[in-house]
Amino acid sequence: MYMKVFSPSHTCSAAPDELYPWHMNSQLYLSSIIMNLAAMSEGEESPVPLSGGGGGTGNGTSSGGGERQWYAPMDTAGGEEDSQPASPGSPAPASNIHTSNEYMELDEPEMLDEKKALLEEFERKRRARMIHVTTDDSEVKQQLRLLGEPICLFGEGPADRRNRLKELLSRLGEDALKKTAAGQQERETTEHDQQHPEETWYHEGPESLKEARMFLVNYSIARARARLKSEHLNYQVPEATRTAKRQEVQNRLRSFGLLGSQNADSRPISYCNFSPNGKFLATSSWSGLVKVWQVPQCVIEHTLRGHNCYVDSVVWHPSATISMEPSALNLVSSGRDGSVQLWSLSSEEPIAEFPVFESRVSRVGFHPSGRFLGACVHDNSWRLWDLELQEEVLFQEGHSKPVYCIAFQNDGSLAATGGMDSYGRVWDLRTGRCMMFLSGHQNPVLAIDWSPDGYHIVTGSEDNTARIWDVRQRRCTYTIPSHTGIITGVRYDRMGGQYIVTCSYDGSVRLWCHGSFQAMRALEGHGQKHLFLLLQPDT
Repeated sequence: MYMKVFSPSHTCSAAPDELYPWHMNSQLYLSSIIMNLAAMSEGEESPVPLSGGGGGTGNGTSSGGGERQWYAPMDTAGGEEDSQPASPGSPAPASNIHTSNEYMELDEPEMLDEKKALLEEFERKRRARMIHVTTDDSEVKQQLRLLGEPICLFGEGPADRRNRLKELLSRLGEDALKKTAAGQQERETTEHDQQHPEETWYHEGPESLKEARMFLVNYSIARARARLKSEHLNYQVPEATRTAKRQEVQNRLRSFGLLGSQNADSRPISYCNFSPNGKFLATSSWSGLVKVWQVPQCVIEHTLRGHNCYVDSVVWHPSATISMEPSALNLVSSGRDGSVQLWSLSSEEPIAEFPVFESRVSRVGFHPSGRFLGACVHDNSWRLWDLELQEEVLFQEGHSKPVYCIAFQNDGSLAATGGMDSYGRVWDLRTGRCMMFLSGHQNPVLAIDWSPDGYHIVTGSEDNTARIWDVRQRRCTYTIPSHTGIITGVRYDRMGGQYIVTCSYDGSVRLWCHGSFQAMRALEGHGQKHLFLLLQPDT
């Protein structure tokens, strides 16, 4: 690289010693030159006289009468001939400023590159000193292998190996290990996907599972046929009659009121369930007790003792209090310690007990046939027990977090589960397939129920909303922003599915008309959180 230098070179024809003797003070000499140049730039005559050939005097006057004249510029080549004087009043000629053809050489590019490389090396060494490397030699070798470097060199000790790893990381960057590990994992995943394409995975089930599914097929087909026949007859009823029935239901909903109240336990009531004939109510409590009450007198009938922990749920057998003997299986309860106990109405002690699960059992539910019992376990699975064979016939996984609630379709062919992973799933019990994925809630699903029509599902979640799902369309058809707190219970009415009931931690129970989803009634008698609700069968 070269730099061009410009230098002003305004000179006069007279010798410098004729104008200003060299023995004069240098400051005076410089100031005179500056004054001369300033006057020339303004178009004035030069204050320094031009020599007329007769030799000037030191007093600044010429031999020709002392007239002040412009000095002509000297020849750039340094010629000795006198230049012709410029006319008075003319501007300074442009030739007074000369450009030089001389160039100043800067540092060579190679030298700059060397300096830059040296600075980069100093910076790299500084980074190497600041990098933290494990002192475990086995981990150092593993990291070297991950970077594609030899894990040991000839004569290299642990300290040298550690320093070598530092040098590598200072060149590649501290995140080189993470990038390399991520890339290797991605390559392994790609190779695995290529070698093992996605496919449905099956495992061989017990013979009892095959028998159970054959039973479910025969049972559900008959009930589905009866349901469809009933719906067909219902649609043959004139529209005016059906509208009148809906209005009657809505009037009944608006007239709902408190029928009775009772202190059921010293600890919170976690679950309640009406008997199939509607004359008894079973409650479970955090005190570990299960109690049976007469309705509507609210008089205690039985106190069942067997759990040593919180009791999370209690359900009636579908035939209890109707065709089931009091000494037979009438109730099932689940505890937070993973216990599931079976009860009769003739004893305060359990008549049987399932093997204790390793995790909490939050909910249990009877299949409509009464032969099977579903249990939601907090090991991310739900189980299906055959009560006749007294064994577990299905261990169903699918949720990524604990399964919290379960409900069976009235036909008996489908089951719906809700989990703490914020999703719900619909399962075909006849094949074991997940036929619908309920995605929409933002928080765990704590309650789920089927409509009597067999294709509508309602779910309640910690996101304070209830969602209506249509199995035929495989989508959510409506979202009810029903409460200001966590929704812990949702229920369709058992007769025709014409209304929905929800309860929440906000202390209220709300009734909604199915179809328009209009709020019909708000029941606010409790001052505390509601953990669950259930409807009496004849309502």
